[in-house]
Amino acid sequence: MPADFRYRRLGYVALNVTDVERTKAFYADIVGLQAAGSAGDEHLFRCTDAHHDVVIQQSAEPGLRRIAWEMASSDDLVKIENHLSNLGLKVHIVSRQECEALGIERAIRTTQPHTGACFEFFHHMRAATQQFEPTVAKIVRLGHVVIATQDHQACEKFLLDEFNFRASDRIEGAVTFMRCFPNPLHHSLGLSNGKRNHLHHVNFMVTDLDDIGTAFYRLQKNNVPIVYGPGRHPPSGSVFLYYLDPDGMTLEFSYGMEEFPEVEPREPRLLPKSLQSFDYWGAVPTPEFAAKGEIEPLVAV
Repeated sequence: MPADFRYRRLGYVALNVTDVERTKAFYADIVGLQAAGSAGDEHLFRCTDAHHDVVIQQSAEPGLRRIAWEMASSDDLVKIENHLSNLGLKVHIVSRQECEALGIERAIRTTQPHTGACFEFFHHMRAATQQFEPTVAKIVRLGHVVIATQDHQACEKFLLDEFNFRASDRIEGAVTFMRCFPNPLHHSLGLSNGKRNHLHHVNFMVTDLDDIGTAFYRLQKNNVPIVYGPGRHPPSGSVFLYYLDPDGMTLEFSYGMEEFPEVEPREPRLLPKSLQSFDYWGAVPTPEFAAKGEIEPLVAV
């Protein structure tokens, strides 16, 4: 039976970093996030009026800790919990205490079998007590997360068949752009065909094209490595700029993105594997692009 649970959005991303204080300063001064308190050993940040959008924790190895998805309703959370159990995946219930600290009503976690990444599914995140005030960039949301996987084809099939994601476009043998149904954004999750499983990049969407231009010069002024762009992606239509955080993990600012209707969306396109399919403008990524970011296995607490 096809999965029939529904998502609201990409909820938040949790990252491991090697120097929390250095990363906190970078996210505030360079990226434009706002500190939002803590949940145990995890430090929270936001770029919207939600309780939080990004989580960081001290670790010996930088990388992906988990990706969290907000379900459309409490019934949808129950549906996916039952579905995961029926698939034989181990489901971990997030404690009430941790849920309270994270500002969410209820949550479960499991391991996506082809990447080893922890996926969290939750229902209802509280709003922040104060409105988010943009600083160096007018960020509108955490846009998407891309994972590189050495089992790209099987991983894509699993996410489409079992997690109710929908393919928006593909670059042949390289990337699948996926949306969490029925969220309209062209992609909230990307799968890159890689030689190993790892975090590829994390994206923040901005409200103005000028945010891309000002970021380009702000990054240069602060000696932040720019590893790809500026450019414009043919699949989504987004104008992009990729750069490295203090641990060498890749972050992206992007402006604009195609949105899909829930009913009768267009079919996904298959673009050839070429530089022109990644960027209309001819930018070429550096070797450091999407190179760092280990995936931490889920450990039940």
